[in-house]
Amino acid sequence: MARLLRKARVPAEKPSRSEAEAAVRVLLRWAGDDPDREGLRGTPARVARAFEDWFSGYAQDPNEFLSRTFEEVAGYDEIIALRDIPFESHCEHHLAPIIGKAHIAYLPQRRVVGISKLARLVDVYARRLQIQEKMTAEIASCMSKVLKPLGVAVIIEATHHCMTTRGVHKPGVSMVTSRMLGVFRTQAATRQEFLASLHLRERATL
Repeated sequence: MARLLRKARVPAEKPSRSEAEAAVRVLLRWAGDDPDREGLRGTPARVARAFEDWFSGYAQDPNEFLSRTFEEVAGYDEIIALRDIPFESHCEHHLAPIIGKAHIAYLPQRRVVGISKLARLVDVYARRLQIQEKMTAEIASCMSKVLKPLGVAVIIEATHHCMTTRGVHKPGVSMVTSRMLGVFRTQAATRQEFLASLHLRERATL
């Protein structure tokens, strides 16, 4: 019986800042440069600080941003959408930037949340190592779980520097992903209302 149980993954202890900076020095040497030259002496510390900013989402709980809701909405029961939320993330395969914008919507069921919290929700997931498909699903799932609305819609448009600055070198290419839950998935009219507000055609996102 014990053999059927999977061994739990134990998170590795977080390296110290000095260990992180030492790793950057190794990469600089591996790239072919001298980390002790004047222009690079402060680079390991700067990279460590940049990582703290770029990946600050690991230290934040996305559920907390949606926990404070409001019920006094005077009977409002239409779609609430936030368009063109800019974000910067990083590809988990190459650590290359993912730059884009998110469009999110939900159909409330008694409770609404402050719009700034929706933008913060996008940032929490963006400030982690990501692939766009997973990030799209994570945002939609969190909104659905915490707000318990009648439906959630998330569309993300982004450019991936792992393919624009390396590999196939195709600048100007953007990727579009979507996740529709609840009435946005089951009711074409509700889904189309959201897409129309973004000036997107349904066939381009489904």
